[in-house]
Amino acid sequence: MLTAPQVAALADAADRLGDGRIGVTSRGNLDLRGLPDDCGLALAELLGAAGLLPSAAHERVRNMVVSPLSGLDGRGFGDAGAWARSLDALLCARAWTTGLSGRFLFAVDDGRGDVAGLGGDVTLVAEPDGRALVRIGGLAWRVAPDDAPTAALAAAEGFLAVAREAGTGAWRVAELPDGAPLEEAVTERLATAGVAAARAAAHAADGAEALPGAAGVPPVAAPPEPGLVGDRAVSVVAPLGRVTSGQFRALAAGSGDEVRVTPWRGFVVAGLAGRAEAEERLAALADAGYLTRPGSPWLAVSACTGRPGCGKALADVRTDARPLQDAALRGLPAHWSGCERRCGHPQGDWVDVRATGDGTYDITVRAARRDNDDAQAQR
Repeated sequence: MLTAPQVAALADAADRLGDGRIGVTSRGNLDLRGLPDDCGLALAELLGAAGLLPSAAHERVRNMVVSPLSGLDGRGFGDAGAWARSLDALLCARAWTTGLSGRFLFAVDDGRGDVAGLGGDVTLVAEPDGRALVRIGGLAWRVAPDDAPTAALAAAEGFLAVAREAGTGAWRVAELPDGAPLEEAVTERLATAGVAAARAAAHAADGAEALPGAAGVPPVAAPPEPGLVGDRAVSVVAPLGRVTSGQFRALAAGSGDEVRVTPWRGFVVAGLAGRAEAEERLAALADAGYLTRPGSPWLAVSACTGRPGCGKALADVRTDARPLQDAALRGLPAHWSGCERRCGHPQGDWVDVRATGDGTYDITVRAARRDNDDAQAQR
């Protein structure tokens, strides 16, 4: 969640220190590329002055995906933004949290189901009755909404204790060895934190198919479509997840704007005065090059950095990337990758377009993990 001055600061950083572009990742992060080796101090000063580095020691563990439309469209059951701000403050206030890996992920879902299935290690889900569900590793606890951020942190602390005891170097919950005492560890940390928590029924793990009514598994919501969000916000998508500094500045044309970065390589601009301003802003962002209408085939296309930005890439995938024309593949997101790492690929079912050389690609349909099988069908 960025203010207008923070948007300007990031655009300035891209121009002064980087390659003049800003990328959007599948975790809702922003990246700057083309940075010289000696720019660390200058970059830190610029970001710190904008309030983007609340704790330099904790920056790598501030990983969170949050329902980007929370509070804007009348859906959802809780204020995901408030939970996220509180959880971030708690993360930065504890010395032990720096022991979490840079890949450990928190997901904060307002109950609509948009980010609950994005593979969070600890997931908060707002429930219709006002309570919150804390999920970790196939386990779930119900807590009062005011306790949700504290409970999420307690769950992470329980994971860290179990991971250290196992001695396997697990960075994420899914990497814990079978039989690891995660339930006992989390229960103990919840009690120590003073959180009244009740164990909930078992449910499917993040990213897996869930039975109807399983605890904390809301109906899966699609990513926000481009267009108006109510009367005071708009949603847009950056083509292939990368924009120029000028395009980025166009997101925050008003001093009161709030820009929310989504894990679907898009932005939600909130804080607009009314429908007329929202329609005007949407038109301006379309002119700037954003995808602003549903139905564009480019909404289903993503790509890694590729050449020349990545030394491992076998091709300039961003130049090659395009919507796939095969009718059998339409409706699935297609991710173009420069190598076998497939950086930034989507969750669920997707089309893997992997470079095998300069301008040549293998196309594979990859299915979401179901029944403990990682199914895929070669085309």
